[in-house]
Amino acid sequence: MEMSENFTTRPSNLGGGNSGSAGAADTVHKVADAAGSTVDRMASSAHAAVDKTADMAAQAAETLGVKGEQLKELQEQWLEKSSAYVRDNPVKAVGIAIVGGFLLSRLLSIARERFRHGSRHRGRADC
Repeated sequence: MEMSENFTTRPSNLGGGNSGSAGAADTVHKVADAAGSTVDRMASSAHAAVDKTADMAAQAAETLGVKGEQLKELQEQWLEKSSAYVRDNPVKAVGIAIVGGFLLSRLLSIARERFRHGSRHRGRADC
């Protein structure tokens, strides 16, 4: 008898006339059979969930790839339009750059002063 046959032997094949142990063995086999089918169903459900998750991840990656390509194309379009604007309006472009630089420097100096002022007085109760 092979090893797998040892585990599938039913109480009727056990020999010996003890009906109590035969009933217990039969109950154990029924429970094992029920547990096996439950484990199989759970494994199948888990496998389906993993497949679904993998499909969703693949779709998300594909969508991100498409969106990334769209953003890259948009960036290239903006760069082309900006270059064309600077070529067509060089004086305006320099003026816009000067004003933008001035505003940016003001914002940064205000932020720096607030940071310095806040860090000097941090933790003091009289502020």
